Amino acid sequence: MSLFSKFASVGSATMASRLLGFVREALIAALLGAGPVADAFYAAFRFPNLFRRLFAEGAFNAAFIPLFAKELESGGRASARQFAEQILSVLLLALLILSALAMIFMPFLVGTVIAPKFASNPDKFDLTILLTRIMFPYLAAMSVVAMLSGILNAFRRYFLAALAPVVLNAVLVAVLLFAQFQGTDDRNLGILMAWAVAFSGLLQVGLLVFGVLQQGFPVTIKVPRVSPSVKRVLVLAVPTALANGITQINLLVSQIIASAEAGAIAVMNYADRLVQLPLGVIAISIGVVLLPELSRTLAAEDHEGAHLLQNRSVEFGLGLTIPAAVGLFMIPLPLVALVYERGAFLRETSEVTAMVLAAFSIGLPAFVLIKVFQPAFYAREDMKTPMWFSGVNAVLNIVLAIILFPRFGVVGLGIATSAAGWVNALLLAGTLYKRGLFKPTGKTVRNIMMICSSSTAMAALLYVGDLYFLEALLNEGLIIRIASVLGMVAIAASTYFALVVASGAITKNQLRQMIKRK
Repeated sequence: MSLFSKFASVGSATMASRLLGFVREALIAALLGAGPVADAFYAAFRFPNLFRRLFAEGAFNAAFIPLFAKELESGGRASARQFAEQILSVLLLALLILSALAMIFMPFLVGTVIAPKFASNPDKFDLTILLTRIMFPYLAAMSVVAMLSGILNAFRRYFLAALAPVVLNAVLVAVLLFAQFQGTDDRNLGILMAWAVAFSGLLQVGLLVFGVLQQGFPVTIKVPRVSPSVKRVLVLAVPTALANGITQINLLVSQIIASAEAGAIAVMNYADRLVQLPLGVIAISIGVVLLPELSRTLAAEDHEGAHLLQNRSVEFGLGLTIPAAVGLFMIPLPLVALVYERGAFLRETSEVTAMVLAAFSIGLPAFVLIKVFQPAFYAREDMKTPMWFSGVNAVLNIVLAIILFPRFGVVGLGIATSAAGWVNALLLAGTLYKRGLFKPTGKTVRNIMMICSSSTAMAALLYVGDLYFLEALLNEGLIIRIASVLGMVAIAASTYFALVVASGAITKNQLRQMIKRK
């Protein structure tokens, strides 16, 4: 299977999850709007999600996969299995202790880290504590999912691991539809959603256990022991936790600042959900595939192959991300209004959400490039360089957020996140180039230029369409609005792909592979 096909395989599973995520967010928006329960739920969900990205998916996979791939290449399946069992046992123990402590000290955490400004609203504050406690065990479940996903990815089995997040959205959609049918009040709906998140974690563990057993690689839990292999993973995981989870850290900082403005946290999450469609499909597919592919290529000392993987990943990422960013930036209000504007979600909320979406979209290519460049460090067991650059990212994001929020409100937080993301991406790319680990060929540079030119033409089309058809995009009946938005997107996307295929930046074969996988 070609690299492009592997990206498309993971992307297709992620697309299913993101589309269900749209349904989920549309239902939450209709039932809760940007009210206090929505604020409390999103604030509560952000915290276990942060630790999941830092300690389970992010740090764990970046540290575990290169070492596991080496064990698999040099020692075979028996050695790799023993290594995996040692790591899983220690990881689970650490995360269970962390979860227990977090649940005990949750009032302190909510009052100082999660949403300190909620203290002025006792009902919202208490609800946030309750919801976070219910959802926090999701972290332990996701650590197991991350472990099993890493094993499957190292065996070059990507689809099932990418499909697991679909379970979360499917369970939440089912709960929301049930609550809508039953007429559940807002507070109880928030509690039901929290239990749905926890339950979905168990279901995802079951799905990945099935996948690993199908691969003939059962992993059991042993008595935790800090062996040399475990120490090596821990040494690599600590800096990686900071580097790989920087987006979540930035979002948490933004959430803390945004908690001072009613409804701001919910608005940021609604905008982020739209950004997550292209970001998830493209960045996650690259991140999932590239690290194990690079690790195995470098283990075989195929350095030219590593350069080829890097260049193709940059082309693939920017070839889909730049036009997606252009689309989100040019017509954010019609998109937000179509997806969310019903029930408790009013036009005023749509307008603010659209501005935040436009701000986030500026950083979309940078977020994807970070996913392209970080694996080049991790596959070589250099965890500290991305960590330092992530530190610069975090500091810049905090400083810009503090400066911009008083002037631009929640939109300023989106600008800060995007600007910090671009700095991080450029630092990673520049360092790899300086070390001779990233060599963009003339073909890659030419393809990127063609992608940018084609995206500019697409932007012009969207500008004209928004200028002349705004009334149909916003104020007509639902069927006309759907047809107008989809028609405009289809024309713009067709124009873009026709131009990039004509220029050779994306080949017809690659386009056919992507469509087939989707």
